[in-house]
Amino acid sequence: MVSHVIPKTYAEALTVLKAGNHRVIAGGTDMMVRHRAWAGLPPLFDKPVLFAFTLSELKYVKEDEQVICIGAMTDLETLLHHERTPALLRQVIAIMASPAIRYVSTLAGNIVNASPAADSLLALYALDAQVVLESTSGKRILSIEKTIVGPGKTVLHDDEMVAEIRIPKTRFTHTMFRKVGGRRADAITKIGFVGCATVNEGIIRDLRLVFNAVAPVVVREKSVEALHVGHSVKNVLSDTDTLMHHYSEHIKPIDDQRSNQHYRKEAALRLARHFLDTLA
Repeated sequence: MVSHVIPKTYAEALTVLKAGNHRVIAGGTDMMVRHRAWAGLPPLFDKPVLFAFTLSELKYVKEDEQVICIGAMTDLETLLHHERTPALLRQVIAIMASPAIRYVSTLAGNIVNASPAADSLLALYALDAQVVLESTSGKRILSIEKTIVGPGKTVLHDDEMVAEIRIPKTRFTHTMFRKVGGRRADAITKIGFVGCATVNEGIIRDLRLVFNAVAPVVVREKSVEALHVGHSVKNVLSDTDTLMHHYSEHIKPIDDQRSNQHYRKEAALRLARHFLDTLA
């Protein structure tokens, strides 16, 4: 018989994870559906479950001079209305799911679920988020791109859980978020795009282009971005074909029930071009 645990404290949760191979669930908005059973039966989990939603120690938003820290059990609805939440992240959360789902879903859950179509991951990649992983042995702090390694795959060890998400404070002169889906909200993304830039006296000082639902993981190519930082907006706009060619090599969508690969690729590149045009 599978034994489930609802720990009273964060320390207890880590101890449980050390002792056995448990699946951690925060809001369960993905996991409960994935493991659903029919005819009103309980979900069918293949291993014991640790329900982490009661861990009040991980429900917070705080900051210092450089970083905003978000506890792993902080729900999305709280983040949507919190004054410390980065504006770009609030914009993305606002069209995610429904209010009822946002009251139980978390960024940590989105990260561990590791869906290449997850909307919140667009913002986290664009904002250079770091993920704090913790076990009884200690903490690891990894960039979001090093935490997620494939569809549904992360580098978390069996005895670890996400403790916190850290987002550096960054100001941009230009941002854009676009989601293409069957509905404006409460729909799985066909293509998602976030663009961020800082332009000063006509020179691009920072450039970030992020795409989801177009590859096995969220696409952001920092090496390509770096090629255009320090150049004038005029020069970059005169040669957007080169920039799009670099990204075209990394945007490799698939055909599925939501869309087809040709549409996804063309739409993703057009969104990037549209964002670059706004820099002029």
